[in-house]
Amino acid sequence: FHHAEFLSSILPESCMLIVLGIIVGTIVHFTHSREMLPQFTPKAFFLFLLPPIVLESSYSLHDRAFFSNLGTIVLYAVVGTILNCFIIGLALYGLTAYEAVGGINLHLVECLVFSALISAVDPVAVLAIFQEIGVNKNLYFLVFGESLLNDAVTIVLYMMMVGFSKADYITAEQIGLGFAAFICVSLGGLAIGILMGVVTALITKHTEDVRVVEPLAMLGIAYLSYLLAEMVHFSGIIR
Repeated sequence: FHHAEFLSSILPESCMLIVLGIIVGTIVHFTHSREMLPQFTPKAFFLFLLPPIVLESSYSLHDRAFFSNLGTIVLYAVVGTILNCFIIGLALYGLTAYEAVGGINLHLVECLVFSALISAVDPVAVLAIFQEIGVNKNLYFLVFGESLLNDAVTIVLYMMMVGFSKADYITAEQIGLGFAAFICVSLGGLAIGILMGVVTALITKHTEDVRVVEPLAMLGIAYLSYLLAEMVHFSGIIR
């Protein structure tokens, strides 16, 4: 795709992937062989498809511009995403209360579950345009870093809201515990990531003569850190 300049100039990469997905889905639909195909489940996505995506994105963040704007990025990603989630959820609840969206009757927690799903921004097309026009590097990493970290915040928020929706009633204590769990999950995933990063650095330090081991160690420990974080119910993405 990137070597076909005529195609990449008129069609963004994200749109190309959507078109390919539609084509493959159409072929699968008309072949009537769904029983032989593996099923796309949330477990398969979180355990097999998401880790390499997170690893590739993290490699793109090794830049001075990202770390020099880390405070602003975290502010946008955490506080901005939480505010976005509650603003959308409360607005949707108000619309349903006044029957502005038809006869749909949704509880507040259900509105917050939906808003947690859509509150994260994924500016794929914007970042592609930024790269083409050569926008200021600090602005690029502000948008890119926020878009990466807000995914982790959104997933943690969604899990928390789903937990609230399964409860018979919600108390102030449960809300406090939910936000405490949000902080614990985020910091726990970060701690595991730092620990595994140190382990990777120590391994690569002593394998200078066996270079073939280094890629295997890096990929294996990166995947291990993700699984370890998910196993203890921390955030594998933030790690």
